[in-house]
Order: sequence, then C-alpha cells, then structure tokens
Amino acid sequence: MESSRGRIMAHMLDAAENASPVEAVEAVTRELGVALRARSVAFLIADLSGRALVRLAHVPLDDAGEGRRDGAEVATVLPFDGGPAEQALRTQTVQVVAQPDRWTVLTPVTDRGEAIGLLEMILPDEPAPQALEEIGRTAHVLAYVVIANRRYTDLFEWGQRTTPFTLSGEIQRRLLPGSFTCEGSAFTLSGWLEPAASIGGDTFDYSLARDVLHFSVTDAMGHGVASALTATLGVGSLRNSRRRGVGLVEQAEAANTDVAEHAGVPGSYMTAVLGRIDLRTGVCALLNAGHVPPLLVRDGDTRALSLPANFPLGMFAEADYRAGEITLRPGDRLVVVTDGMRERNAANLDLPTMLRSITGLHPREAVRALADAVLEVSGLTLADDATLFILDWHSGHSEDRRTSAGADQERASTALPG
Repeated sequence: MESSRGRIMAHMLDAAENASPVEAVEAVTRELGVALRARSVAFLIADLSGRALVRLAHVPLDDAGEGRRDGAEVATVLPFDGGPAEQALRTQTVQVVAQPDRWTVLTPVTDRGEAIGLLEMILPDEPAPQALEEIGRTAHVLAYVVIANRRYTDLFEWGQRTTPFTLSGEIQRRLLPGSFTCEGSAFTLSGWLEPAASIGGDTFDYSLARDVLHFSVTDAMGHGVASALTATLGVGSLRNSRRRGVGLVEQAEAANTDVAEHAGVPGSYMTAVLGRIDLRTGVCALLNAGHVPPLLVRDGDTRALSLPANFPLGMFAEADYRAGEITLRPGDRLVVVTDGMRERNAANLDLPTMLRSITGLHPREAVRALADAVLEVSGLTLADDATLFILDWHSGHSEDRRTSAGADQERASTALPG
C-alpha cells in the first residue's frame, strides 16, 4: 500500500510540474480521479469574502455555462448555506454525502489552518476508511500545489474575487499577508479585512521567526488611493525595519519618520498596534500608536489592555514611542480591531459580549463571525474599513503539533447545528 501511495503522489507531483501553472490543479485532480476511479474530481477555491466557494472551470467559448467569464475561464460562486461543504471547511473534516447512485466526498484543502478550498470527488461506491485517508492526504498535497502555482498566474486570484477591486483595493490587497490564517504549536491566528466602499487604508500583517511572532494592525487616515499609498509607505517601513531585526520602538520610530517625510498628502498619518510575542514564554510586547486599544479575552472576561499612549505614525516627525508588555496564559485570546469596528452604526455592536459568545470558534471562523455581526448592524456598505486580528495562545512552543491534512482538528470549530 505504501508503494502504491508513493506512486500516486509521485504521479500527482509530476503532473503538477509538467502542466502550466494555470492547469496544474486540473492535472493533479485528474491523476487522483484516475487512481481512485472517480466519476469526477473538482477543486473549489475559497472566495475572498470567506462566505462562499468558487468552482473554476475551463470551457469552450460557445458553452452557455453560468458564472463569471474571462475568455474560456468560468467561475461559479457557491454561497455557504450551512451544508456539507461549509461544514467540511468549518470542522476541517471530510464529509461523505450518500446519493442514489453515487457518493460525494468533500475534503478540506488546507495548510497550517488556512482553508484554501475544497476537493470534491464523485465516487461510484462508498469509499472505505483507507480511501478517505488517502483523499485527505491528497487534498493536503493539493494545497501546496495551489500555493506554489498561484505565484505565477492571476487565475486563482481572479476566481476568488466575486466583486471587482478598485485601484485602492488592489493596492491594499498587496499589503496583506499571503495567508490570513496560521496555526503554530503555541498559537493560532487569523486576520480579516471587511473593506469600505471607499477603501480606508486598513492592513494587518504577521511574520514568524524561529522563536518570535511579529504582528501588526494599521489604519491609514483618509480613504481611496491616497490612504492606500500612506498604508503602503507605513507597512513597507514596518516590514523593512522588522527584517533588519530591530525592536517595536525602533520599528515605530522608523515608520513615523518615513510616513512624516514621504507621504504624498501633507498631514498623513497611520494608527497602529505592533506586537511581538516570545513563543517560548508567552511574553507579548505591544505598542499602541494612536490606535483602538487591543482586547484580551481571558477566563470569559473581555478587557481593553492599558498601554503607554503614543502619537499615530507620521503625525509628528520627532515623536517618541514606548511599548507595554503582557504575559499570555494558555487559553487567552488577543483581539486587535480598527476603528471601523466601532464607528457610526458599528458602535451598536456589543463587542465584549460578542467576543465572549465566540470563544469556541477557531480564529478563522471567529473573524468572519465578527465581520458578519458588523455588517448586520451597519448595513452592507461600511463607512470605514473594519479589520480584525485574533490570536489564540496555547503555549507549548517546543511541542510537536498534532495535525491531520494541514489542520489541527482539536482547534477546529464545532459543526453548525443541523
């Protein structure tokens, strides 16, 4: 069995490498379908809204298929409805659906907790447990194929965009991390950005070193392209100084100088929360530059963290900065939001109560639940970007992770009620 499994994986990887980046996923799923005698195999990519899957297909130009088209490429949106597809991604478990003459297998395509999409297989017979294990392992390989090949083509990004981007939205998109979710042995994190009709310049970012996790949430003043450009300057400065190995205070000072000196619009500035967690100890340094205070959810209680006050980045070129510190405990949840979560109608959301109600959700689902709650009280058109960053602290940095097919099932959200 091991040699057979190895041959399947080898054929899949060869197929991915021999195909063009646009056709790599189709080549891999085709190999899998042949190996498991499937009637059909398809990859459904997660939409950028986090509220749907998108079926990508290549069809003849004269085909009358429904969905968005770009030449012969067709993207069909499948909104979440609480059914097996959403349950598979939410719980990070394979879902098997019996139908009169076939069996549908829905398998999460995930890497380090990032739900990239879903592998959909139609089989003529009920799959044995061994076959389901093989499908789950293959779906994890497919995640790497997608991650590797989306660097070379716009196809996947095009498929994920169910609404067109403005220029400012395009700029903002490039400032966000390549993955919105990351699971590590000591932590789980996820970020989310719900854009306003006119982009408000919000960003979030994170990066792992060997024993340190860096993160930031920023909000550039204003809207549109000018705000996006200020955000570009600020985030670029923060990344540059972070990669030079300097601390939070030095990062803030450098970004403050860079925004003050180089922003195209006089008086531009950017609020920010910068964080640095020692993964061995849980000691978290935090610097608040004129931003909404971070929130700590601990033992069912939610409180704003009191940190030294600092001016926004770029407001005063000669400003000094100070950081604070907190030691995280296992079970803690750290939450950073932008003021789009608190402005106008969004202020009607009881954020502390909402945070207590979603403590059982994986950060991946928790950020979406909060974004949905904001949209419910504010309406579908936000006055300002609403950005969320949630980090769960587990401790145990030196311990090995317990994962299956790209996710830690013990951290996954529970199934939606039937």
